[in-house]
Amino acid sequence: MEMKNHNRPWPKWVGMGLAIVFALVLPLGLRADKKKKADDQAAIDAKIKAIDYSNIVWPNPPAVARIRYLKWYASDNAVRNTKGDVQKKSAWMDRLAGTQSSDEVFKRPFELLQPYGVAVDSQGNLYVADQKVGAIFIFSTGEEKKVDLIKNGQHAHFVRIIGLAMDDDDRLFVSDPGLRHILVFDKDHKAQDVITEGLADPGGLAIDTKNRFLYVADVELDQILVYDADTLKPLRKIGTAGKNHTLTTPGDFARPGGVAVDAEGNLYVADTLNNRIEIFDADGQFVSQFGKAGDGPGYFSRPKGVAIDSDGHIWVADGMQDRVQVFDKTGQLLISIGGHGLMPGQFQGLVAITIDKKDRVFTTEIYPGRAQEFQYVTDAQADQEREKRAAERAKTAAAKSGAASAAPAATTTTPAAPTKP
Repeated sequence: MEMKNHNRPWPKWVGMGLAIVFALVLPLGLRADKKKKADDQAAIDAKIKAIDYSNIVWPNPPAVARIRYLKWYASDNAVRNTKGDVQKKSAWMDRLAGTQSSDEVFKRPFELLQPYGVAVDSQGNLYVADQKVGAIFIFSTGEEKKVDLIKNGQHAHFVRIIGLAMDDDDRLFVSDPGLRHILVFDKDHKAQDVITEGLADPGGLAIDTKNRFLYVADVELDQILVYDADTLKPLRKIGTAGKNHTLTTPGDFARPGGVAVDAEGNLYVADTLNNRIEIFDADGQFVSQFGKAGDGPGYFSRPKGVAIDSDGHIWVADGMQDRVQVFDKTGQLLISIGGHGLMPGQFQGLVAITIDKKDRVFTTEIYPGRAQEFQYVTDAQADQEREKRAAERAKTAAAKSGAASAAPAATTTTPAAPTKP
């Protein structure tokens, strides 16, 4: 019997056919795999969107909520990386599958890496200074999720940006201790002026829009420097310099951090190393102080940020305890939120806090690189909610009382005496 030679070469048409089949089948498999991944991601996104953040409130129900969690911010929605570098083009298999054209490229988004100072303009946009990215992020806080940036080397020159403050004309003040100055941007985000006189290590900023004061916390000098917010000329200094962060006397500071101004023009200073909040009047005279070192309720461990709500409550961001505590003007603790963690309302490396005219509270934290947004429920709003609940309870009680009175009275019958047979 003649043996057939199974090792002889295949005809050319067989190889061509296999190549065509491979080219047709492989893209279908890749498309199916990518479609499955897309469907899985869509399911994950749907679950994330289904989370109702409005249920995150402080204090816990059934108490009337005084703080509501709203949202967080971490990056822009464009497809860019932090250096603006173009990365590799799509792989040949992606192009073969038809999922990406040969001309398409991708970049990573700009994202917060070391956010610090925060401010809010008259349109409600959130400004976040990121010293590592070397840019100021401008987040639209509305539904459109638009993001813009003031970039180092393009719009200005930054070295280490820390503090932000916004005046009522939407002029943005930016402290840069790396350059020992404060840059001033107009409402169109164009650098128009600079403050250098008297500054050593400028950090936290605040503006008294009524008295036209710019307050600057200088960490190296242990002083609060006061400037005219319009002429940018120095006016006075609060605190004693040259003591190497050792002073603890009222009216002095040890590495002051955040600063804030209330509706009456009083100045609040987070005296970081002294673990206290100091209060001054508009003339720079010491008024009072509260706080001491510790980790219990009402105590501080390196307070860095301070802000004032519309009811005059004092919000303090504690950098080591990663919590925000709210006090009245006497230093009485009212409520606290936070703790170490990445969940909504928790913090990792909390540094700054600000409150806008709508009583929205914004915080920044370094390690996850994010800003969080909360809504403060004012005293008046809380009173309205209590009155509403009281009215509902009264209505329910009245309905129950009416139902009880309308029910027919029960009758009692006496059984007849048994008859003798």
